[in-house]
Amino acid sequence: MFVKSVCSTMLWFVLFVSVLWSCLMNTGPAQGYFHEERWSPESPILAPRVMIALICRNAQHSLPHFLGTIERLDYPKDQIALWVATDHNIDNTTYLLRDWLISVQKLYHYVEWRPKEEPRKYHDEEGPKDWTNERYAYVMKLRQAALESAREMWADYLMMIDCDNLLINRDVLWKLIKENKTVVAPMMESRAAYSNFWCGMTSQGYYKRTPAYIPMRKQVRRGCFAIPMVHSTFLVDLRKEASRLLAFHPPHPDYTWAFDDIIVFAFSARMAEVQMFICNKETYGHLPVPLRAHSTMQDEADSFIHTLLEVNVRNPPVEPSRYLPKPVKRPDKMDFDEVFMINLKRRADRRECMLRALREQEIDCKIIAAVDGKAMNVSEIHAMGVHMLPGYSDPYHGRPLTRGEMGCFLSHYNIWKEIVDRGLKTSLVLEDDLRFEIFFKRRLQNLMREVESKGLDWDLIYIGRKRMQVDRPEKAVPNIRNLVEADYSYWTLGYMMSLQGAKKLLKAEPISKMLPVDEFLPIMFNKHPVSDYMDQFETRDLKAFSAEPLLVFPTRYTGEPGYISDTETSTVWDNETVRTDWDRKHSGKTREQAEISTEAQNSDVLQSPLDRTARDEL
Repeated sequence: MFVKSVCSTMLWFVLFVSVLWSCLMNTGPAQGYFHEERWSPESPILAPRVMIALICRNAQHSLPHFLGTIERLDYPKDQIALWVATDHNIDNTTYLLRDWLISVQKLYHYVEWRPKEEPRKYHDEEGPKDWTNERYAYVMKLRQAALESAREMWADYLMMIDCDNLLINRDVLWKLIKENKTVVAPMMESRAAYSNFWCGMTSQGYYKRTPAYIPMRKQVRRGCFAIPMVHSTFLVDLRKEASRLLAFHPPHPDYTWAFDDIIVFAFSARMAEVQMFICNKETYGHLPVPLRAHSTMQDEADSFIHTLLEVNVRNPPVEPSRYLPKPVKRPDKMDFDEVFMINLKRRADRRECMLRALREQEIDCKIIAAVDGKAMNVSEIHAMGVHMLPGYSDPYHGRPLTRGEMGCFLSHYNIWKEIVDRGLKTSLVLEDDLRFEIFFKRRLQNLMREVESKGLDWDLIYIGRKRMQVDRPEKAVPNIRNLVEADYSYWTLGYMMSLQGAKKLLKAEPISKMLPVDEFLPIMFNKHPVSDYMDQFETRDLKAFSAEPLLVFPTRYTGEPGYISDTETSTVWDNETVRTDWDRKHSGKTREQAEISTEAQNSDVLQSPLDRTARDEL
């Protein structure tokens, strides 16, 4: 036993001396089990943990597109928890949210689902848009539950988003986090001055107008600004110590302001000495303007559709969620015999945008291939018998008719011919570069029903135009709401045409004495200011009216980004070597409506309930 121990000790001693000698004699770096050059670099830091809280009520109309924007946020889904609550619904909100959560729950870190299917309404509310104290209290408790849930799961941030707000900037979470603020909101666009922040607050906690608001809202001033109130969509940094004092419910012991969830939260931020911020450095998203308590579910659905249309005018279209069935659309012609939409084949962008807008509003149309005046040569023009009206000169530049204007006229002329050939009693004509007013379809249908019920004799009714006579009011049509007798006007964005009106226009034989179509129409209803032009058309008895307020507007005006005029940016009608590109930026015709003085306002026009709702919205 002793001999074995001695031998073992000697063996270990020899091995030790050998290794030591090898190390002393080796001039290179020491060799270990893991070579330094094999070490992997440090892995990236995980994105902060974010809880997104959604509280939805009667949101069936907005959920497909709203949830689509949530899906497309460029943020790791495994670092996002979804906290979703719904209550007191009279539509399919609960089922849509449930189906969506079932489909996406494996993509996200955590999902909490809090449905409340009964009761379907608050006992003291007058309608689904009525905010009673009971409703405010329940929403405050839900928001507080979301806040506490985020704290309990050690989320770094809580993002509150109303279920009709469309976040189109996919990097919005990263951008807000980068601001390093305790409470910060992305400024949301709307069709009006409304947004998701206040610049001023009274001593009683109510909204206060300030001169700082509009420059920020219109992004004349850009940045991240300290303000007293954010709502609808905002981010809370739960890593900040002061965030522990933020609360939605119960209200702070010193709270005496209005019983309203956003005001309660703003007061808690004030007491915690937490400054709220609004960021308007970029376009982040859009939201509808709130409706009044008497508004209906249909009003709210139409208001959201209008928000969707406004987003699509200047941004890529907002697609619905890939996990929900697309909303069913049943387009119709709104009781017109035909709805025409004029579009140049080479302007596929406008065509797709207009078709999408019409489809969202469930309006069916016939696409009319516009005559491309720029593509016509002189021999083709002469073969058609086209001649410019003798003495015509553009009122802004003194130039003759352009080929673009000629093509525009021929496009409308071809529609008038089709109306007569097919015997269409009433038609709607739309150009492809317009945007729709809120409640467009219902307001137009209501107007036409009144026109028919009162037996009005009409040929042309503008629904979109530029009013050129701005010195005196136009005459209101008795006993018909939202209609005036049209005075001198520009633009043919949209108008209704009767069969007898189309016959009158064709009978004037305007091809042989052509001028821009929006100059021709006022001549035909005897309202053009240049008598020399009118004298060349013997019969000028077109019965012309206009919707008041108007129902469509141009997508862009002169000088705005993306503005292109296919009519004025062209060449002279009978000489393709003389270009008119100077009009691209300076055309007076395509400038926004000139200011109409108080004395010239069409203020005596009878207003419909929908128009009052549209005004209430502001």
